Amino acid sequence: MAKRIAALEAGGIAEQLGLREGDVLFSINGEAVLDTIDYQALTCEAHIELSTSRGDFSFDKEEYEPLGVWLEADGVRLCVNHCPFCFVDQLPPHVRESMRVKDDDWRQSLIMGNFVTLTNVYGRELDRIIRRGASPLYISVHATRPELRRQLLGCARGGEILDTLSRLKEGGISYHLQAVLCPGLNDGAALEETVADLWALRPAALSLALVPVGLTKFREGLAPLRPFMPEEARAVLAIADRWREKCLREAGMRFVFPSDEFYLLAGRELPEDETYEDYPQIDNGVGMLRLFAEEYRAAHAQLRLKARKSARVILATGVSAAPFFADLLQKYPVGNVRVEVRAIRNAFFGESVTVAGLVTGGDLIAQLSGARADAVLITRTMLRAGEEVFLDDTTLEQVTSALGMPVIPVDRPGDALVDALTEFSEG
Repeated sequence: MAKRIAALEAGGIAEQLGLREGDVLFSINGEAVLDTIDYQALTCEAHIELSTSRGDFSFDKEEYEPLGVWLEADGVRLCVNHCPFCFVDQLPPHVRESMRVKDDDWRQSLIMGNFVTLTNVYGRELDRIIRRGASPLYISVHATRPELRRQLLGCARGGEILDTLSRLKEGGISYHLQAVLCPGLNDGAALEETVADLWALRPAALSLALVPVGLTKFREGLAPLRPFMPEEARAVLAIADRWREKCLREAGMRFVFPSDEFYLLAGRELPEDETYEDYPQIDNGVGMLRLFAEEYRAAHAQLRLKARKSARVILATGVSAAPFFADLLQKYPVGNVRVEVRAIRNAFFGESVTVAGLVTGGDLIAQLSGARADAVLITRTMLRAGEEVFLDDTTLEQVTSALGMPVIPVDRPGDALVDALTEFSEG
């Protein structure tokens, strides 16, 4: 195996050696370079022996000193599963093709925190994860009972998860875990069994998120699944509560973290800030609203506002979080800014999809047309990372033009919303 050099840092070690863009890197210190993970791990050493298409080089440097090399992009390890709840299989027919890529790449789990199932990892690749110290990983378990996990993943190797997790534990690899729950399949007794099996893997097992299955309206020809009912959500939370108390008694940690969606669906108050410990799975929708409220209240308490004018603002969000924002903004208003919270129904994916991050530009236009305000505030998570484009390829500029008022993306932390509202009152 080999990797091609895509770019070099001007004046860096590699350029000084005479390497050039397009050269091929075969090995470092006698080990083949399969990808960027190998490159980063192997170049940390103080003594380096490079084998390249331009020749072999041997030299010393400072530990962790970079060589100044950017390699060509790694290929994506694709998913081999056929999960009945796979979100990609439920996408509208007209979405861009990049959204249809089913990745299941442990390297992105390490780098980006993506959840992977590890059904495409075994043998030497599992050994490489351990050898490279790829920790922590983010792993989708869903269920530990072998036959049930095989059913949930649609993959024969799905039943080996406890063996895989045990091997990782023995190799010193830690991991955060998640279970996407489907009512009647892996909740109830199956969930009790899953939590018990994963708790037994501590300290390698760091946390377990419980997330309700996400279903769109595009499920023709797929397995019959349904969303959780409020009483079923309350049953999941009851199991989680018992285990959180047990884990806290035994090890001083709560371990099990239901997502915000379960609390909203069950009509229960969100847990307090300290119960989320260090928010280990916030990107999985676990504690996101609680942390937002804490940040918002802290920023609000520091306000020394000189309200110069009144303003009217629309806060557009998903259906599930709309009551939360309405309550928070009513209790902690900013100056003379009147905020109307608008719950945007998801016509693009289907109204069973209620999270703010999946609201599209088209739905904003359709449901806010005719509304009048000084601006519309949205969460930046509605947009592609680093771009001003919604999931339906509508641009922020198009939405602003169609609505005839500014549409302003606000970063996720709660203090960012305080800052945005302050601008209207003081500006």
